[in-house]
Amino acid sequence: MIEVRPGGRRRIDRVLGPGYLSDLGELTLSVLRERRDEAAQEETDLSYLRRLLHARIDIVRAEQERRSSGGESSVVERLAAILADNAIGPATGSGRHQRLEPSRAGEHRRFAEALIGDTDLSDVSTLSDEKLVNALNRYADEEVSVSSYRREVQGVMDTINAEIATRYRQGTASVDDLLDTERGGSE
Repeated sequence: MIEVRPGGRRRIDRVLGPGYLSDLGELTLSVLRERRDEAAQEETDLSYLRRLLHARIDIVRAEQERRSSGGESSVVERLAAILADNAIGPATGSGRHQRLEPSRAGEHRRFAEALIGDTDLSDVSTLSDEKLVNALNRYADEEVSVSSYRREVQGVMDTINAEIATRYRQGTASVDDLLDTERGGSE
């Protein structure tokens, strides 16, 4: 399970740390943007991990369904369709457009693979029903945890964005300053 460690050095520890949102009104606009961008990167990484977990959940559920219905075709033969079904369905939850790429894709893949140490999802047909249930439970529990942290990070982003919007609304920040900063000028 992912854990937030107060005072930890990881990005999630910082973003969800108790002082991250303290005294936002006192921070410079550039620091606010840095914090927002750091939170956005963490949200992107958590979303990526969540998608990995969903794919594994879908694979295990497809094998369980195949067994219960007496299906002939293997999950491997139907893998593209299984994974596409989830991607095509209606979006649920608080998904956001993500302009960033995951920064820790390999780390997240290894994490998801390590959840079920000896389970090889490339051939779920060889797993016992009990191992499939255990795998599904582990993946589902982790997905709930990741989704919870993701929502917290999104709340951090929303709070910071609200502070930035307030500054623009009150005139203490300007679009010209933003454009100058993006062109390499100073704030």
